[in-house]
Amino acid sequence: MTLISLVVTLVVVGVILWLINNYIPMDGNIKKILNVVVILVVILWLLSAFGLLGPISGMRIG
Repeated sequence: MTLISLVVTLVVVGVILWLINNYIPMDGNIKKILNVVVILVVILWLLSAFGLLGPISGMRIG
């Protein structure tokens, strides 16, 4: 994956999260949970993209 595609993906995810936070009425606690979940998923995806974490598809939960 190229650096440009990483940056574009991060920008798209950020804009979508911003749109959801500003234009969809939700309780503040739900927004906080949504933001934390999206940030954790993006961090895991970036670690996997840079090779610092094994492939996410190979992880088992439970």
